[in-house]
Amino acid sequence: MRPSRFTEEQIIGMLKEQETGAATADVGRKHGISSATFYKFKAKYGGMDVSDARRLKTLKDENARLKKLLAEQMLDNAILKDVAAKKW
Repeated sequence: MRPSRFTEEQIIGMLKEQETGAATADVGRKHGISSATFYKFKAKYGGMDVSDARRLKTLKDENARLKKLLAEQMLDNAILKDVAAKKW
């Protein structure tokens, strides 16, 4: 997946700007995004603060790292079972 060209802080700033009364189309035009992208950001980051978004990012990174470690461990386990099952 392609990374966003906006940081979490910028996205939350856009959402706060719209919440204060600016029209969605005006916010989108100002920042160079479509309405669909704005609503996608709103679905993902709506109601969050900057600290919440940072915490979410760190949790996602940690989750990905742990999933990778688990996959490697399961592969090692399967290899050891194959070796142990063979008769010498």
